[in-house]
Amino acid sequence: MNVVKEIQRINELELSRSDYTESASWHAQYKDTAWIFAGNLPFDLTEGDIICIFSQYGEIMNIELIRDKSTGKSKGFAFLQYEDQRSTVLAVDNLNGSKVLDRTLRVDHSWGPKPRRVKKGDDWVEEPYIPTNNCAPKLIEVTTGGGSGSRSERDEKASDNDDLDAEDPMAAYFQEKKRKKKRKEKHHHRDERKKRRRHRHHDDDD
Repeated sequence: MNVVKEIQRINELELSRSDYTESASWHAQYKDTAWIFAGNLPFDLTEGDIICIFSQYGEIMNIELIRDKSTGKSKGFAFLQYEDQRSTVLAVDNLNGSKVLDRTLRVDHSWGPKPRRVKKGDDWVEEPYIPTNNCAPKLIEVTTGGGSGSRSERDEKASDNDDLDAEDPMAAYFQEKKRKKKRKEKHHHRDERKKRRRHRHHDDDD
């Protein structure tokens, strides 16, 4: 709890200074890491619950909820990595000291999960944590020009790109959603044509 209050005190002190600059902020020392530490989490929260809370300040790429190795139950703290480092400042400033299910959250900057000690042969060695982007939106490769697929398919993909911001991390998701809608409409029109042909054949038989 002392850490929670100390972060709040530092933030209030910075806000009260008339000569405050972003480069002089205490957050600046963490400008090279997009990780945060979230502690004192309610034990019943899942990874999805935690993402819902913290994603309001930016796109989350990785989450590591620390669990007991024998029981699999949450230990009440996690590490989260944002896509944009600036999101960490917003999360620390706004969520540190907030309450979730009557528990006061501790949110601070972090350099990510520590290396894991694993036994190899007779020795214990440290394996560095390797981010896997375990909760980032799935990226979809879009080919243009001489890419694979028919010309109509390539034209469809190209037209989908025209309305989307390439820098938007959700662009690929909306792109795929738009293509699925078009394919569904094509199938619907094809079924309608088949129905009309069946009706014509039926009328001819009569």
